[in-house]
Amino acid sequence: MEGNRSVVDQAPSSAAKRRSPTEAWAGALLAAAWVVTAFAAAGTARWPAGWTHVAVVAVGLGAHRRFVARRSPALLERRNAIGEGTRTWDLVWLAIFWPLMLAAPVVAGVDTVRLGHPQLPAWLMVVGGLLFASGMALSASAMVVNPFFEGTARLQPDQRVIEAGPYRRLRHPGYAGLALWSLASPFLLRSSLALVPAVAAAAWLVVRTALEDRMLRAGLAGYGDYARRVRSRLVPGLW
Repeated sequence: MEGNRSVVDQAPSSAAKRRSPTEAWAGALLAAAWVVTAFAAAGTARWPAGWTHVAVVAVGLGAHRRFVARRSPALLERRNAIGEGTRTWDLVWLAIFWPLMLAAPVVAGVDTVRLGHPQLPAWLMVVGGLLFASGMALSASAMVVNPFFEGTARLQPDQRVIEAGPYRRLRHPGYAGLALWSLASPFLLRSSLALVPAVAAAAWLVVRTALEDRMLRAGLAGYGDYARRVRSRLVPGLW
């Protein structure tokens, strides 16, 4: 759960444990499966844009994790579990969202490599890199001021609303960061067809934002007042 559900002044007192070997191996296998699937869709490993995408995402996610781990180590442990009271609608949402995110490189591989359709101009890869870096920076800055930035939507004990970091301008900066990642991928992959799953993933984030915002208004004391002060959910001045 990303929104300003429990942005508190102090992080939880328990220190985060190191990832177990099983968790580390599972993460590595999932990442490998993502890469293999994309290149299998392309039908070849000789796909420069595909490798650029892999490198940018790997470096960005690694830097994001290190940044958060140094400043809010307990948060990463909390994100490894599905908390009690997680809303069923959010589990359904997650089951659709991540396949949409992973579909972009698969579609790009079929589009520009296997079918040989024209690629987007190379300079758009720079745009993609900037979008992705901005998304990672926004997400990380939200996570370090919000020690209850969990991976699922629920109302947690002792929640209270504060305005810190990017929450001064946006009610859901983490989702805005994910949307930037999603929209960056087609440009890094140089595929116009990959815009279809990318835009679908961004639109699906709008759905989650609206659902979570409604949950917080109904169940988190002070959130309604905060929402009146900070009117933007994902895009400053627009929505």
